[in-house]
Amino acid sequence: MWDKPAVMLWIANLLYALAAVLLLYGVLFVVIHSPIFPLKEIKVSGQLQHVNREQLRLIVGRHLQGNFFTLDLVKARDAFQKLPWVRNVSVRRRWPDKLEVWIEEHRELARWGNIALVNTHGELFHAASDKDLPVFYGPGDGVREVAEHYRIYSELLKPTGMKVTQVALSPRRAWQIGTDSGMVIELGREKMAERLAKFARVYGQTLAMLNVQVRYADLRYPNGFAVRKPQG
Repeated sequence: MWDKPAVMLWIANLLYALAAVLLLYGVLFVVIHSPIFPLKEIKVSGQLQHVNREQLRLIVGRHLQGNFFTLDLVKARDAFQKLPWVRNVSVRRRWPDKLEVWIEEHRELARWGNIALVNTHGELFHAASDKDLPVFYGPGDGVREVAEHYRIYSELLKPTGMKVTQVALSPRRAWQIGTDSGMVIELGREKMAERLAKFARVYGQTLAMLNVQVRYADLRYPNGFAVRKPQG
């Protein structure tokens, strides 16, 4: 091999190229990890009502380590995502020294029993709220379905002047709602919206005219509904 100049030249060129690559890598490594590219500004945006400055400062101090190039965006996003009221987070670099963080908060719609809250997307999340919220009950995979039906039932019940304060979906897929007047309404397992719409249309000429507060209405009849007279 030593008597083949072409081979020797090829090997020399390869070694030169390898040395150049290693040198370039070393220079880039030093430059990227040097303190000359610090993050000077972290901008947090979004309609924030529950995420506060102290929480943000804590995350910045504990989890946003590194400079403009070395900061791990995935870990930074995950740190913000762990806050109780945070639903979604977007993190991106903005040359030359800024980090932009956009936060979407959960908007509470109801309570899921006494274990969690339901947001407006029909998703469960764990946080504390002192608002007077409706309460949902149902199987674990029915959160979104219950949230969707709550909106439908609330709209249909508007003509009565009552508000939906509780929605329950049984394991047998039967629906029941409660109102702010204390009335419980049985809707059954089929034609729920049709039954409630019919009930709302005639409510003003029937139950609303009575001088008693009806506590229970059963709409699971083909041609009408039944009510339970209050005791006493």
